[in-house]
Amino acid sequence: MADVVDALQRLVVRGAPAIGVCGAFGIVLGLDERHPAAPAEVHECLRWSAGAVGGARPTAVNLAWAANRVAAVAAVGATYEEARSLALEEAQRIQEADRRSARLIGEIARLELTDQSRLMTYCNAGRLASAGIGTALAVAYAKADAGEPVEVLACETRPLLQGARLTAWELSQAGVPVTLIPDGAAGAALAAGRADAVVVGCDRVAANGDTANKIGTFSLAVLAHAAGIPFYVAGPMTTFDLDTPTGAGIVIEERSADEVRSFGGRATAPDVAVWNPAFDVTPARLITAFLTDAGVLRPPFGPAIAEGVAEAVRQGLRPA
Repeated sequence: MADVVDALQRLVVRGAPAIGVCGAFGIVLGLDERHPAAPAEVHECLRWSAGAVGGARPTAVNLAWAANRVAAVAAVGATYEEARSLALEEAQRIQEADRRSARLIGEIARLELTDQSRLMTYCNAGRLASAGIGTALAVAYAKADAGEPVEVLACETRPLLQGARLTAWELSQAGVPVTLIPDGAAGAALAAGRADAVVVGCDRVAANGDTANKIGTFSLAVLAHAAGIPFYVAGPMTTFDLDTPTGAGIVIEERSADEVRSFGGRATAPDVAVWNPAFDVTPARLITAFLTDAGVLRPPFGPAIAEGVAEAVRQGLRPA
């Protein structure tokens, strides 16, 4: 299980839905490694595993949610064999639910963005960030599958270049037209009318609609607002956290200074102080709508999110 935690922390597995699925199966591995005998040992193993896995990435709500969910279901088992069987079945359910959610997000977003074919996106929220076709990129795949025109303007997403390394590669492999731009060119591109809408993913959405996503998302939302371009956030209802009232309560992960002090393996500013937050919070007032597996959520977001969560529970997209 240490390998799971390491993979999550080093971003070998990244993207809110994908790390949730990974965390779910991490609980199964925790049981396999410890192979607890007595019921008390089973429950202690589950508590320890859920804490270790769920705490690997503090900002994305899907990880702790999935790990705790699997641990709670498995805790019904009195033996290792029973607990493992229950844990594996629940992890597989979470994986399949993510695939279903991605399909729904894609189709719902395609209908919402019927008249928008040029989409700007940030970071990576596609097949490499999910068990399915993703969240923000799901709309591009859905449009392409329906034979509708679509092209993506992908921001490079410094300092780890997820947009350049992952999004641009992923879309190119899928045959979806994509143009890569420097992060600093986003404002100019929007002002020049090179995008009809901005669509990004999300790692955690507070009850009021404030949204945590990859660092730089807030800046992109401000630029879209200034340019009069709609700014959409795509994600499953499992990413909505009703226990966090506003974005002020979202814990923001900070990463190693070395990610900023070097480029291409060479030190560029080895002795400079660095602040390297992995995420920022976009205020709800800058978001046009949420594209979710339970439908399109529009302002006022407080009531809309509460209703969306209830609908997701009814549809089996999110446990009660």
